[in-house]
Amino acid sequence: MPLDFESKCVHLENAATDACSHYGSVSFPIYQSATYARAAVGQGTGFDYSRLQNPTREQVEKIVCQLEGGIDAFALSSGMAAVSLVMEIFLPGDHIIADADLYGGSIRLFNHVSQKNGMQFTSANCSADNIESLIKPNTKAVYIETPTNPMMNVTDIAAVAKIAKKHNALLIVDNTFMSPYFQNPLALGADIVIHSGTKYLSGHNDTLAGFVVTNRADIQEKLRFYIKTTGAGLAPFDSWLTIRGIKTLALRMEKAQANAKKIALWLKEQKNVERVVYPGLPDHPGHEIQKRQARGFGAMLTFNLQSEEAAKALLSRVRLIKFAESLGGVESLITYPTTQTHADVPEEIRLKNGITPRTLRLSVGIESADDLIEDLRQAMEAL
Repeated sequence: MPLDFESKCVHLENAATDACSHYGSVSFPIYQSATYARAAVGQGTGFDYSRLQNPTREQVEKIVCQLEGGIDAFALSSGMAAVSLVMEIFLPGDHIIADADLYGGSIRLFNHVSQKNGMQFTSANCSADNIESLIKPNTKAVYIETPTNPMMNVTDIAAVAKIAKKHNALLIVDNTFMSPYFQNPLALGADIVIHSGTKYLSGHNDTLAGFVVTNRADIQEKLRFYIKTTGAGLAPFDSWLTIRGIKTLALRMEKAQANAKKIALWLKEQKNVERVVYPGLPDHPGHEIQKRQARGFGAMLTFNLQSEEAAKALLSRVRLIKFAESLGGVESLITYPTTQTHADVPEEIRLKNGITPRTLRLSVGIESADDLIEDLRQAMEAL
């Protein structure tokens, strides 16, 4: 029977009902095996070698696939492995329009690896620039995050998808910030969705994972070939940790979002805070687009303090909130993009995107919102 999203997180839709298939195990087993025996030539179990596929990895792929509404999903060893896999479908000379405000690791990959392999990139503000004017005869894809990392720009997925399709280009959407709970880009016209599964899908800051989901059979065929060839498939134990994390995805996203809204409103009232960027605030330029294309605003927010010194001082004074990279876990984390997530992005590009030495990015967790606000309050007292 069709399941609601919350139930899909816990139960694989249309799963076999044979309780003996895994000895009645309620928790899907970890198949910690590198290889699988055959009874005879042509008589196998459907699994040969875990670089090609593994039952635990196949299970998490099916779950993520159904949450995003694709036809296939691919589980990889990290979010960057997922982005790298997608880049394998392109050829030297292919051109990609990429949002200027992306995770720094993606920009590093494009600038230092993909370009080395002969690909061409145009950097643009995909939430504001005229994307169609940037398309060339060799343009093969548009690559976006929405909201972007870390400046939370919102791009109209359906509008960009329409332009991409008109020019026979793919639309690739990194959906990490929203998770499939709040946003489903494939339903809006995207061809490929990417997740750093390390973040909201796993949700506990205890494993690395990446996912690629598509709704196109031609892309599915290419990606299945490349994942087995390049060998970056997610390990069985990490697959199991991600399955476990997804079970509480809906609950975590709701709680973290509620906390983020409360904290964003509090930050706007603080004299030391120069700017708060959160799509859930009515004054955010992409607020209405976000309302139209998603079911929520997420739990990521960015804010500027009045000086670089104040930003660095706050980072040294928070106690409950951890000064650490990453995002999307149950614990709240605060990050300094200038020296952490976007350290490899040239300074002039960082500044153009709005990332200054005064900028802080906050991943809001599931703690008490009042406790998180109190932690920020005590950290700001001496600023």
